[in-house]
Amino acid sequence: MKEFIMIFVSIFLAELGDKTQLATFFFASDKGINKSIVFLAASCALITTSAMGVLVGDVLSNYINQKYLNYVAGIGFVIIGIVIIVSNR
Repeated sequence: MKEFIMIFVSIFLAELGDKTQLATFFFASDKGINKSIVFLAASCALITTSAMGVLVGDVLSNYINQKYLNYVAGIGFVIIGIVIIVSNR
């Protein structure tokens, strides 16, 4: 359960204000679109991309040491953060 909560909170916070959430917001703001369809389509899209992430992560972990994957992920997040900070000046 501890892992579930950690993963949920991490992904939830990463998705807040993300372009995916904004796209969902704009689809839902269209009066002619059923909100249940927006919710189901967005949920299916997020489930599919999450499944792809799990599968790719599983395959990579068979070939690359977990320590190096953690380094790459950490460096990637730092680079993304720097790019976001610099681009918003």
